Amino acid sequence: MEDVFIHESAHVSSDSYIGRGTKIWINVQVREMAAIGENCIISKDSYIDTQVKIGSRVKVQNGVSIYHGVIIEDDVFIGPNVAFTNDFIPRAFNKDWKISETLIKRGASIGANATIVCGHTIGEYAMIGAGSVVTKDVPAHALVVGNPAKIVAYVCCCGEKLDTNGYCVKCDLTYRIEK
Repeated sequence: MEDVFIHESAHVSSDSYIGRGTKIWINVQVREMAAIGENCIISKDSYIDTQVKIGSRVKVQNGVSIYHGVIIEDDVFIGPNVAFTNDFIPRAFNKDWKISETLIKRGASIGANATIVCGHTIGEYAMIGAGSVVTKDVPAHALVVGNPAKIVAYVCCCGEKLDTNGYCVKCDLTYRIEK
């Protein structure tokens, strides 16, 4: 793997794909058929399950488990200890369990200790507040907080809150927000 850093304590399946410039840190496990794009950072104690797809320039902070059924597009930030789920009916004895897919779209940010319940989409450049529990789809540019997470504002690609007209003072851009 060209220009890839894998810490000696990491366990990376030879049946996974790791993109150029990616760094995989202490005690990370990457399972078979996982695909991680270019220039990503997978921080210590993280787990990337089988068949997970992670785009390029993604930052996964410490202690994150990303389970089968999760797709993460480019330029996403995942804060420390974010929890993803992949089964709506989690029983240890359920032999017929079914994976429910979760999609994290380009540029989204998920704050520390947030929980993302499976089967939902987090829209482009959306921002999930620390400790929030996402139980439904989050539209593009929405800022959600709480349990369950609710929209409290909308944000620019830069992360600054938009005014009520969808305008970002910092970037001098106006967005058409679909509510």
